[in-house]
Amino acid sequence: MASGSDAASFETSARAYDRHVGRYGAALAAELVDFAGVRPGARALDVGCGPGALTAALVDRVGAGSVAAVDRSASFVAACRRRLPGVDVRVGSAERLPFADGEFDFALSQLVVNFLDDAHAGVTDMRRATGDGGVVAACVWDYAGGMTMLRAFWDAALAVDPERAGELDEGRRMRYCRPDELATLWEAAGLVEVESVPIVVGAQYE
Repeated sequence: MASGSDAASFETSARAYDRHVGRYGAALAAELVDFAGVRPGARALDVGCGPGALTAALVDRVGAGSVAAVDRSASFVAACRRRLPGVDVRVGSAERLPFADGEFDFALSQLVVNFLDDAHAGVTDMRRATGDGGVVAACVWDYAGGMTMLRAFWDAALAVDPERAGELDEGRRMRYCRPDELATLWEAAGLVEVESVPIVVGAQYE
């Protein structure tokens, strides 16, 4: 669900994504599902599902028949369908979700909000697709410091080419990657009882 120069990074193989930041996906998804309070018997939507890390965590909690997922990347949608039979996985955008009003109890999004063409429209449509009393939740990387693998990359790039890397550094240019920004975005979409907390996970490298 990317725009501009970031879009190409999402039209890649699921295997390549899994070897990059995808290796954090399962642990992060488990934490997000717990934070959102997803409960058995609920209907859940994964917005910007990618290859399916968060989708899989939702399936573990509520069952494949109670989970739907959407992503703009056809390659990721195909991978998610292969990995999670029985889940309703569709190609589409967060800003115009292909689902009815109030169809879900939970709408979750992992590592996507800051890549949306229109984040306000995306969160607003997640709210539309979630019924009264439902939960809309998301997580993003702390590019400025907390996501140490990406921070190491950008710090090295800045040392080599400060001017060019300074323009591209995700820690400087990415929006909605701080708790206050996310809370403001949620409130602007009409959501209430907004809570923002840090989630910390790790990953193994050979």
